[in-house]
Amino acid sequence: MEYREVISAPIWLIAFVYFIFLSMVLSIWAALGDTPALVVFIVLTIALMVIYQKTKLVIEIDNDELRVGPARIEKKYIGKCENLDAPALKLVRGRDADPAAYLGIRFWQPTGIKMHVMDSRDSTPYWLITSKRGQELTALLNK
Repeated sequence: MEYREVISAPIWLIAFVYFIFLSMVLSIWAALGDTPALVVFIVLTIALMVIYQKTKLVIEIDNDELRVGPARIEKKYIGKCENLDAPALKLVRGRDADPAAYLGIRFWQPTGIKMHVMDSRDSTPYWLITSKRGQELTALLNK
């Protein structure tokens, strides 16, 4: 494994969602009583754990292949990669976005990279990937 990065939801976001879930439990407890509230509490706690696991973004480079979440691309099809700071990433994923681009992004991560695709058979012009270690990822992909 040449590179591996896991971007998971920050604790403040998980706490915010959990407090919303707890307000739902409180509403159900007030209207229906203890047993339904306990059942909903257990179900929503399990749901939050599943949501946390499903929202993780795994970025890996291994065996001349880049994997970002479920997407894969061979390194021979990777063109120029640019490291993007927070303002640049905001522009590329917003105003300057191309609808055909692949987005491997999480809104809570402000920095990332833009990776151009050099495959004539692929209509995707670039991948936009959020990363905490954009400099390192860009250096590995620009080799």
